[in-house]
Amino acid sequence: MRVFVLAATLALLAAPGARAADTRVRFAYVPVVGAAPLFVFTGAGWAKDAGLDIAPTRFDSGPPAISALASGTIDALAIGIAPIAVARAKGLDVRIVSAVSTGGSGFVASPALAAALGSGVDVAGAFAAFHKTHGQAAKLATLPPGGVPTITLSHWLFKQNNTARDDVRVSAMGIDAVQQAVLSGAVDGGTVLEPALTIVLARDPKLKMTATSNDMFPSIPGVVIAISGAFAKAHPDAVDAIVALTRRASDFIVANPAEAARYVQPVFGGGLVDQATLAKALSSNALSFVADPHSIEQPTKTMLDYQVELGDFDKAPSTEGLFDFGPWSRLKP
Repeated sequence: MRVFVLAATLALLAAPGARAADTRVRFAYVPVVGAAPLFVFTGAGWAKDAGLDIAPTRFDSGPPAISALASGTIDALAIGIAPIAVARAKGLDVRIVSAVSTGGSGFVASPALAAALGSGVDVAGAFAAFHKTHGQAAKLATLPPGGVPTITLSHWLFKQNNTARDDVRVSAMGIDAVQQAVLSGAVDGGTVLEPALTIVLARDPKLKMTATSNDMFPSIPGVVIAISGAFAKAHPDAVDAIVALTRRASDFIVANPAEAARYVQPVFGGGLVDQATLAKALSSNALSFVADPHSIEQPTKTMLDYQVELGDFDKAPSTEGLFDFGPWSRLKP
């Protein structure tokens, strides 16, 4: 039995006697719950049954995965959409063939900030009141510029609610660092990705999720499946199979989160996160599993336009040719 290793932490057992016709797919992924369909269709053996030999590689963020795709060492990606749009705009032949999830994070507040953000309270007013009461701006943690949690936080604070910039102090840091900063009380709030979101709220019940990423930026694309142009041209049937498997896995997760957690568990902490916690994360209202790429086309344009306001781009990357809807259109009902 052949063992595939995901960055020394994820072992996926393939069926014995792999067929000569199996198509090898070098798949990059970022370890977030929003990418769970990849872990399900690989771990459950569905990919092998469909004639795919999945070779996954873990990346901690999207840009390094894009670099690997550009170098020819990766064929497919399960990562956030923004790096893919930027790479496409710069001439890299890559196309999105499936959505995977929207959202994926939530804003977690300390007890003091959660009290200020109580139900029905004006968000901008809450941060102003917190500043006045505590004598300092609220310290918030999020990911570096370009990350979906960062975009959602800025959109929520400044676009939706016109929060005064003097009332917040936002610091960018890595995924694990945000989790630790929120848990340790080093910050007053932060955008935390699943499954860390579920873990953080379980470890300290005094912390409160006051908004989900879908609240903060409705339907914002989270993880997508993208394919290199070279692989798509060489293996169109494999691309169709990947899209079909993504839809199947997404439906399975929604219907059977506890069962799906079995396949997701090895990805996180070498299996140290228990299945019950992962099942809860898979059911979180902080994200939605959606496979139809049409559903994220307009939200992608909206997000990229907003990133211009944030200063991430001088000009929004064009979405022309970014989506390849062909594989989705060929799916059987």
